[in-house]
Amino acid sequence: MVRHGQVIGIGEDAIAQYKTLHADAWPGVLAKISDCNIRNYSIFLKEPENLLFAYFEYVGDDFAADMAKMAADPETQRWWSVCEPLQRPLETRGDGEWWAEMNEVFHHD
Repeated sequence: MVRHGQVIGIGEDAIAQYKTLHADAWPGVLAKISDCNIRNYSIFLKEPENLLFAYFEYVGDDFAADMAKMAADPETQRWWSVCEPLQRPLETRGDGEWWAEMNEVFHHD
């Protein structure tokens, strides 16, 4: 299992809509997340900085292949087309990233 932390900005005017969308996330999108070996997925909001922090655990053995499978899913693509206009990617994100990956510096079970 590999823990992932990611961060992205969100427009202040988009927060209410983002919360509403995620309070009733589409079942097909949730199923695809699980199908792609992601567990314990959470998104947190930090105001007033308007940052979203995502945490998830990857339990598969080929992260790139699973992320490609997720990206190819038509319902996930539609979900992203609704969510992405609300998000503000960080200028410092890595090449090919939408959500900026974070490095784990501490963990304790």
